[in-house]
Amino acid sequence: MYVFNKITVKPQLPKSINRLNEIANNLWWSWNSDYLRLLKRMDRDLWETVEKNPIKFLKRVSQERLEKAANDSSFVKEYEKVLKNYEDYMDSRDTWFNKKFPENKTDLIAYFSAEYGLDETIPIYSGGLGILSGDHLKSASDLGLPLVGVGLLYKNGYFHQKIEGYGIQKSEYRNIELDNLPINPVKNKENEDLLIQVKFQKRNVYLKVWRINVGRICLYLLDSDIDVNKAEDREVTLKLYGGDQDMRIRQEIILGMAGVKLLKEIGLNPTIYHMNEGHSAFLILELIKNTIEEKEVSFEVARDIVTSRTVFTTHTPVPAGNDIFPIALVEKYFKDFWPKLGIEREEFLKLGMKPCDEIEPGFNMGILALKVAGKKNGVSKLHGEVSRELFGEVWPNIAANESPITYVTNGIHTCSWLPQSLKELYNKYLTTPTNPYWQDKIHLDDTWKRIKNIPNEELWNAHLERKQKLIELVKENTTNRLRRAGVSYEEIKEITSSLSSNDLIIGFARRFATYKRATLIFYDLERITEILNDSKHPVKLIFAGKAHPADKEGQDLIKTIHEISMKPQFRGKIFLL
Repeated sequence: MYVFNKITVKPQLPKSINRLNEIANNLWWSWNSDYLRLLKRMDRDLWETVEKNPIKFLKRVSQERLEKAANDSSFVKEYEKVLKNYEDYMDSRDTWFNKKFPENKTDLIAYFSAEYGLDETIPIYSGGLGILSGDHLKSASDLGLPLVGVGLLYKNGYFHQKIEGYGIQKSEYRNIELDNLPINPVKNKENEDLLIQVKFQKRNVYLKVWRINVGRICLYLLDSDIDVNKAEDREVTLKLYGGDQDMRIRQEIILGMAGVKLLKEIGLNPTIYHMNEGHSAFLILELIKNTIEEKEVSFEVARDIVTSRTVFTTHTPVPAGNDIFPIALVEKYFKDFWPKLGIEREEFLKLGMKPCDEIEPGFNMGILALKVAGKKNGVSKLHGEVSRELFGEVWPNIAANESPITYVTNGIHTCSWLPQSLKELYNKYLTTPTNPYWQDKIHLDDTWKRIKNIPNEELWNAHLERKQKLIELVKENTTNRLRRAGVSYEEIKEITSSLSSNDLIIGFARRFATYKRATLIFYDLERITEILNDSKHPVKLIFAGKAHPADKEGQDLIKTIHEISMKPQFRGKIFLL
């Protein structure tokens, strides 16, 4: 038998539920789980098979299932409720920002980040920085902030982790299925793919632009993996934090400099450019160059103008957390650039160094951002204090503790992290006739005072439901991991059977970077042995997280925890996911 072609038949949405696909293409659903429950209701098995991916689900669901749902009055009623919530949200002009700052409607904040943790189906994030960026966009959407996001599209995403028998981390890269994600190409006026151009030394590199809708917010992603580029340039945006320093500086040139060009190309003129960590700090150089050209001013004047338009948030409390590029590498990519700024080599290189007489061996992206940005902040009160000490040498004429670094405490996007069971409780007990949508009043203390209205038993039962789900996940994950390592079912059952909803379960879910000190709890092994073996007060520890593929010390932490978890006194008490 010869197969000459393959025909894919896409299901057609019946008229009564025909906007399911429209909602699937907006990550509004990632914090509005009523929509996801609709899809799961149609075909529970398929929903699990496609790993809770709405786009993929709607491509694969059978026409028969769609017709059945469309003819189910209760399903259609629920669909219409979800659709109305979506429309009301998207069309609302009664937002916090519009009410608070009606005179700033023409302002625009451009938010630059190397990673965005929006949903687990879109793996372009590695840890807390990405989760913060994703939550930042969602919160901006809820508040009605005039904000646009800029990032990179990593078609290999971040790596998938497997932990082998001796606690060895294995890294697997898999291509993102773009056709099955709410990521769509941006077109130019001729309806062709929009391409942004940037220079690597003497050659042009072209970047395709993609867009993700996050509620009311647009996130634009740049992609070098297109046919017009050379093979070495196509690889630049493939992997998040992949490759060597040469690869990293090219990624950051694209993020910062091509990101500025992208916004200009689509007709956006941001009031403020917000750099989330130092990865995007090269945007400062592009802005200074543009200001010199457009306003015909000196470098010093242009720099002052850019200072008034930039904000920098630093996240890492250790020097190693900041990108520092060798001088030779910076010269490789910028030797034709500093003449455009009207400055000499030495003045250019010192932009990325603390005040010094001689050229230092490295160009620090964090220092570049700190020196120029008009506002700079850490991400908690204590972190602000640490950052002022860490970067005190940038301002040698003032005391380190008086460095101009403030703080804004990290927050989360509440509705992204609330399970459905708690949302239902909040819908029942946090609302009032005058405030039917508690989600719109999260920032008010009065909203949370009504938490006391929830009966203890109902709140506790919702908690236990989530706890049991965690326990089942831990058992399944542990079983699969240990089976790959050749551990017998009897032994695995002995390890996992001790987990109970009566346990106090303590979780550590972070990147395995050494400064996060995952193994600190084992500093006093005798004490932790006593705690974990108290039969009257059972305690379990659960660890999860990835170490960067090039971070041997971080991977050793995973190995250490695995080895401790397999010791006789800790079996069934410490779990590594």
